[in-house]
Amino acid sequence: MSAIPRNQWYVAAYGREISHELFSRTICDEPILFWRTEAGSVTATSDRCVHRRFPLSQAPSRLVGDQVVCGYHGFTYGADGKCVAVPGQTRVPRTARLTSYPVVEQDSFVWVWIGDPALADASRIPRVPYLDAAGWTTVSGREPLAARFSLLVDNLLDLSHETYLHGGYIGTPEVASTPITTEVDDEAGVIYVSRHMDDAECPPFYSRSTGLEGRIARWQDIEYTPPCLYKLHSRIAPVGSVPNPDGTDPDAFHVEVVYAITPETENSTHDFWAVARDFALDDAEVSAFLAENNRTVVLQDVEALDVLEKVIATEPQGYQELSINIDTGGLAARRMLARMAGARDEATTR
Repeated sequence: MSAIPRNQWYVAAYGREISHELFSRTICDEPILFWRTEAGSVTATSDRCVHRRFPLSQAPSRLVGDQVVCGYHGFTYGADGKCVAVPGQTRVPRTARLTSYPVVEQDSFVWVWIGDPALADASRIPRVPYLDAAGWTTVSGREPLAARFSLLVDNLLDLSHETYLHGGYIGTPEVASTPITTEVDDEAGVIYVSRHMDDAECPPFYSRSTGLEGRIARWQDIEYTPPCLYKLHSRIAPVGSVPNPDGTDPDAFHVEVVYAITPETENSTHDFWAVARDFALDDAEVSAFLAENNRTVVLQDVEALDVLEKVIATEPQGYQELSINIDTGGLAARRMLARMAGARDEATTR
């Protein structure tokens, strides 16, 4: 049984990664070919020629206008995946068609639907409008993870590890010592985990970017929409500061940390990350600092999770983990992801 939920939207790329050139990325064990048409829209098809399975992203395959020409035998496909020409004959076999994937470009991400195309509903894509909205400045990147995607979910839903794994960057003692609250909205399919630190040390990640020093109020409000999108709403403010009754919050700095957690295979993951802020919008030094430091934090997670993947692979059958209060969000996510994956398996066996 696969642990990867199907019939789901996943982030395949940043919009900036895809141009009028052939671009391939494996999503949920499926090699997918992307390119931007001459009209500017993104298209996604299987990255294997139907003739002899040659990768269409591999040179000498090429784009000619909005058609892909296979570099092995010259089979030619339109943007919809339909084969329009084959070598040595005028008749095109009726079954000569690439799998075409529903795709949506939104909030700086390119989302692709993995599963039954008839079930692709773009309204189900969770929104992150601040990643490319006025009043916000964003830095972002992607790191490959040689570990299953669920390990990254566990990692991000338990931020107490910041104290130990990310000391000197974002971790302080209060992150591990402050209790969390967890809420699960099964109907909406969202898990919320909150940690509000009203008097905490200001880590370098925030002191260098906001200018605050000493003790701060630091709020971490997680919103995870399985399987793909994780949002951390971070509030950094002077001690004693709280939002106004009308929701305005002029004394605080707000940082939105976003992770798109996309399975590449059963045991590897695309770790897309972004950090958006509502302050120092035009300060290139702040952008460079946040980009460098967040990438360092991501790489610390990657190193730890790559090790953990190898450890899990060698554990004896029947090994039982120990879970504690800080794991409530992660355990809720595991249950929700298992239901999603199980629903796919049930559908395929009917």
